[in-house]
Amino acid sequence: MAGNSQRRNRRTSNKKGATVGSGGQRRKGLEGKGPTPKAEDRKKHKANRIANAMARQAAKRRPAPRRGGPKGQSEMVVGRNPVFEALRDGVPATTLYVQQFIDNDERVREAIQLAGERGNINLMEAPRPELDRMTNGLNHQGLVLQVPPYEYAHPEDLTADAYDNGDDPLIVALDGVTDPRNLGAIVRSVSAFGGHGVVIPERRAAGMTAGAWKTSAGTAARTPVSRVTNLTRALQEYKKAGLAIVGLAAEGEHSVADLEALGGPVVIVVGSEGKGLGRLVGENCDYLVRIPMPGGAESLNAGVAAGVVLYEAARRRAEAGRV
Repeated sequence: MAGNSQRRNRRTSNKKGATVGSGGQRRKGLEGKGPTPKAEDRKKHKANRIANAMARQAAKRRPAPRRGGPKGQSEMVVGRNPVFEALRDGVPATTLYVQQFIDNDERVREAIQLAGERGNINLMEAPRPELDRMTNGLNHQGLVLQVPPYEYAHPEDLTADAYDNGDDPLIVALDGVTDPRNLGAIVRSVSAFGGHGVVIPERRAAGMTAGAWKTSAGTAARTPVSRVTNLTRALQEYKKAGLAIVGLAAEGEHSVADLEALGGPVVIVVGSEGKGLGRLVGENCDYLVRIPMPGGAESLNAGVAAGVVLYEAARRRAEAGRV
């Protein structure tokens, strides 16, 4: 008879909704799940795969991190001739990257051979897209050389080394010299004339890059370079330590040939060819000297000017028996 069925779980009412013991799950099942996600946001959808691939390509095209600078980051030398010349001239390096399937010409073979002879340079093969990313799209020609950060000395180390050797300190400080080749040339002159190091400021000045190393012709390996936050303060500290501060200036009241202070403990301060010495740096110099130029030239670049004064300092020291 209707209503007297003994079958279990038989519906006895037409009323819809949650029943005892359901926990409301049936009602929740009737609720919507919100708007349908966009095709590119749905996993396993073709549009999603395309969007992810485009994002990866965009990430590869982002500029590479800046290298070099006051924080001592590594530097990249790129191109077949620059890499070969850097290795030939003894520029320190940690890794030589060679492009996969590169045309093995003479320059490539020579660079690989030089790196192998050093014994402390890693040889790494890399695909062209990876080298493009590392060099920020520069024309690397399949060769990239990683140069480690330069280890700058403390300014007090320069005077300490001189006194340890029984010498009067002979130091060159640079104010606003921004060309690494000038810096390298000055390091080379300091080494040639018995100087004890170079001081450079952190800001608005060239640092010891691969270009400076190359121009120094290997002398950067034995001539310390110190990098200071404030050049004026560093000069004041040298002055307190008994060193004479001699600045080069076109309007200097003394001639280089007549300044006896060059024969003793001294810091020679060289400015840029265009602007010369900064105001504060000039005010902290004990002497401002000029280089006589009877030929009528208005100025010399920093590397040549430093060489002239260093020669005069070395001559005076030799006459006094200090060399």
